[in-house]
Amino acid sequence: MTQSLANRAVQQRRVVIENNHGEKLSGILHETGSKQLVIVCHGFQSSKERIPMVNLAAALEKEGISAFRFDFAGNGESEGSFQYGNYRREAEDLRAVVQHFRRENRVISAVIGHSKAVCWHLNIHSMASLIQDYIAGGNVVLLYASKYNDVHTVVNISGRFNLEKGMEGRLGKDFLLRLKQHGHIDVFNRKGKFEYRVTEESLKDRLTTDIHAVCLLIQQECRVLTVHGSMDKIVPAEDASEFAKFIPNHKLHIIKGANHEYTSHQGELTSVVLDFLRENFNAEKDMPKLPLKDHSFRSRL
Repeated sequence: MTQSLANRAVQQRRVVIENNHGEKLSGILHETGSKQLVIVCHGFQSSKERIPMVNLAAALEKEGISAFRFDFAGNGESEGSFQYGNYRREAEDLRAVVQHFRRENRVISAVIGHSKAVCWHLNIHSMASLIQDYIAGGNVVLLYASKYNDVHTVVNISGRFNLEKGMEGRLGKDFLLRLKQHGHIDVFNRKGKFEYRVTEESLKDRLTTDIHAVCLLIQQECRVLTVHGSMDKIVPAEDASEFAKFIPNHKLHIIKGANHEYTSHQGELTSVVLDFLRENFNAEKDMPKLPLKDHSFRSRL
């Protein structure tokens, strides 16, 4: 996979891609001149400019592999409104990105998804509490892989396996009843500024996303790496072991001492991901080339 960049100029340029809802997705292409392309996805209320996204793209540059990091709809510089849950729609954003670059004769070598956590200040009709939640880019890339089976190298960084876990503790045992009564939950940041609204539909999207079923639908030819920090207080490392149980072609790597954001372990995270990509890219060179097929189908996910 490693190529010398001495004779090629690395360029970064903005690329705008329209999703199937007519929203423009903003991204940065790290162009090395390679035909191979790795797509890097952010997590909850995050963006393409977060440190892990930038670091991973920069590391791929050094390897001579082009990378594309982008904002999902409603995040960063992309059009659209932010929505809670939204796993399926973000998977379709990723689909639009994959298809865009395939039309430019690129080979999508891998997709990488990273989880991000934020703190919320929740206010439901004058009732306030401080809670913490997340949505993971890692889960989105797994959902994409299970549905389309057209990218055979996937990296899941700090994704959560059980999406229902911890919700009652954060929202209260009767949060579903209260949501039904009021129709929504307004979410504010720590400074009291309105962030977004959780609706019944958006909460349902999260609660009906079955990650266990997602894992079982991922095909044997899809190689998946799950990376997790042993000191992750947002998503416990035990969740990473659950992915290993149900994804058929899976590799698990726990980074000792790392937290959810890999604050002091960015170098190790990048090294683990690059080693996995090198291993799989080299393996693909020895495999017979088969015609690319569209494996999309209607599933129960």
